[in-house]
Amino acid sequence: MQTGLQSFMLTSMAIESILAQIDSEIARLTQARSLLAGSGSSTTTQRKNRKSAGKARKTRVLSPEARKRIADAQRKRWAAQRAKSK
Repeated sequence: MQTGLQSFMLTSMAIESILAQIDSEIARLTQARSLLAGSGSSTTTQRKNRKSAGKARKTRVLSPEARKRIADAQRKRWAAQRAKSK
């Protein structure tokens, strides 16, 4: 004969199992719906993409020293390329 605690544990485990199955079924159906709709992605992803599409990117600011290092490195690459082609 089961005690009250054992029956409560079995009931709560059964409920958790049922909820897990429902969650997996919802995920499967959501994926199937998005494939059938032709989007290939969820609607929340589309909403996020629409929001971020309108934002302008910040321009990066380089210090004069960094610009000089980059320019010197590029000149060195060009010189190596010219020396190789001769």
